[in-house]
Amino acid sequence: MSYADDIFIQTCRTILDSGTYDTDLPVRPRWADGTPAHTVKTFGVVNRYDLRREFPIMTLRRTYFKSCVDELLWIWQKKSNQIAHLSSHVWDAWADENGTIGKAYGYQLSVKHHYSDGDFDQVDRVLKDLRENPASRRMVTSLFNHADLHQMGLYPCAWSMTFNVTGHTLNAVLNQRSQDMLTASNWNVCQYAVLLHMMARSAGLEAGELLHVIADCHIYDRHVPIVEKLLTLPPRPAPRLLINPDKTDFYAFTPEDFQLEGYDPHPLSEKIEVAI
Repeated sequence: MSYADDIFIQTCRTILDSGTYDTDLPVRPRWADGTPAHTVKTFGVVNRYDLRREFPIMTLRRTYFKSCVDELLWIWQKKSNQIAHLSSHVWDAWADENGTIGKAYGYQLSVKHHYSDGDFDQVDRVLKDLRENPASRRMVTSLFNHADLHQMGLYPCAWSMTFNVTGHTLNAVLNQRSQDMLTASNWNVCQYAVLLHMMARSAGLEAGELLHVIADCHIYDRHVPIVEKLLTLPPRPAPRLLINPDKTDFYAFTPEDFQLEGYDPHPLSEKIEVAI
């Protein structure tokens, strides 16, 4: 069975059985009909995925793998904030009149910063250190720039990555301030697992562990019945991730370079409403 399914089941069960509802508090998110989107939550969830064992994608419902890789490349490779550069429409609701999400996500990774050895954006800084100084404990990226928050369509949810080389293995810590378990939890895990593979491949390393730290882990009120249904399904085996063996350049990867062999998720008939 998929380890990602195990994690989803355990986390959702904890939230539903012993979580805290915020129905007595004012909340920012709204459903499409204007109703406040309340949640049941738990604080401080830490999950560990060993990418050497399996690729962490759920089978209890489909994670749209190609779309999530496309979004990852939009942020980390294209470093874009323009929704026209994205194949899906997941960011349309947060776009401004210019078709951008402001100074969020990819924009932050496009900004160059001054270092003692030159000017680099955050991605290129990490790539350089992985190649030239893999023992560094300073390979950290951050999308949560307080100076620009007022110009972001949405504050970054998954906001920080810390990369660490142990031997010939690249591990990473993903910090996330807020996690919608049904809509995006496995989406984010799959994205950053792919990112770890890309970074490792570009530096001639093996992708190892992804540690996922979530501050506010929640299920929206209208999602509870769907989650309860998913928890009754039998998990299926995890698929195998295949990466184009000819690609080693971080900026040369495309969504087509990542394939899942044997992915057989359960179908989901219910439409998942997204809180905005």
